[in-house]
Amino acid sequence: MRIDIITVLPELLKSPFEASILKRAIEANLVEVHFHNLRDYASDRYKSIDDTQFGGGAGMVMMIEPIDKCISALKAQRDYDEVIYMTPDGETLKQGIANQISLKENIIILCGHYKGVDQRVRDLFITREISIGDYVLSGGELAAAVLCDAIIRLIPGVLGNETSALTDSFQDNLLAPPIYTKPREYKGSKVPELLFSGNFPKIEKWREEQAYLRTKERRPDLLNE
Repeated sequence: MRIDIITVLPELLKSPFEASILKRAIEANLVEVHFHNLRDYASDRYKSIDDTQFGGGAGMVMMIEPIDKCISALKAQRDYDEVIYMTPDGETLKQGIANQISLKENIIILCGHYKGVDQRVRDLFITREISIGDYVLSGGELAAAVLCDAIIRLIPGVLGNETSALTDSFQDNLLAPPIYTKPREYKGSKVPELLFSGNFPKIEKWREEQAYLRTKERRPDLLNE
């Protein structure tokens, strides 16, 4: 998979990809992540990428021309499955969306900034709009990093155990069941005896029941999706 991220602040984005799972995925050539500074596609000597909005109102708006130039330059080199715009009014990122995007070959992610982008960018270039929640950030960079983390970990070979991602919360619309490790007892709190029985069918059934009960208690809305 190749991910091209268009941003005003590439330096803000780079650090999440320089550690842990994302770094290992890149070093193993399982994914390519490229950052593109939108100011490199500006037309004037001030490298302007935003301006005031027509009709008046507070806040600057990202202009269409630099974005068009950047996207066009990328598309001239390869085909893209999705051009994603990170925006608070997009569809809310859920595990199913991450699963879908992880199967793509090439994607572009556009990070919004200021008041947002000229509507014509959304009309002409964007194929999918994604939000990470009902709140506003200073820009789309952190949201893009969240999306990348969610999809890259699903790529085969990225995680050490191929089944690990399949048992995460929100897969099958359930939260993850309780999990335990050493010590067997801590300050009077004990691990359920069933987990030491070696009866894996019963253990799996217990985990499924616990996942359902936890979801029913904490996120009953998931059971209706």
